Amino acid sequence: MDENIEFIDFKYEEISYRTTLTKKFANRTPYTPPDSRKIVAFIPGTILQVSVKEGEKVKKGDTLIVLQAMKMDNHLLAVRNGTVKKIYVKKGEVVPKHHLLLELK
Repeated sequence: MDENIEFIDFKYEEISYRTTLTKKFANRTPYTPPDSRKIVAFIPGTILQVSVKEGEKVKKGDTLIVLQAMKMDNHLLAVRNGTVKKIYVKKGEVVPKHHLLLELK
């Protein structure tokens, strides 16, 4: 057994395991929850419609942008009440996955 191996106690459902971590796991980027103020493209596609203007107040459930991807029209909805701070796209623009489309304040 290699003496340089560092063991850790990993707890899962009230059971403790003595184990090691791979370098890839130890150096992974930690998970950060998505910011509900930023609307991003979940898939590459084309902007068919921008339904709001900067400064406009929106309510949870309002359609903000229509993104066409894989021959489907995806209505991106507001997940919270707010005001449109900045729009980063325009109608007809092709966007990649994870592209910032719109920001609320």
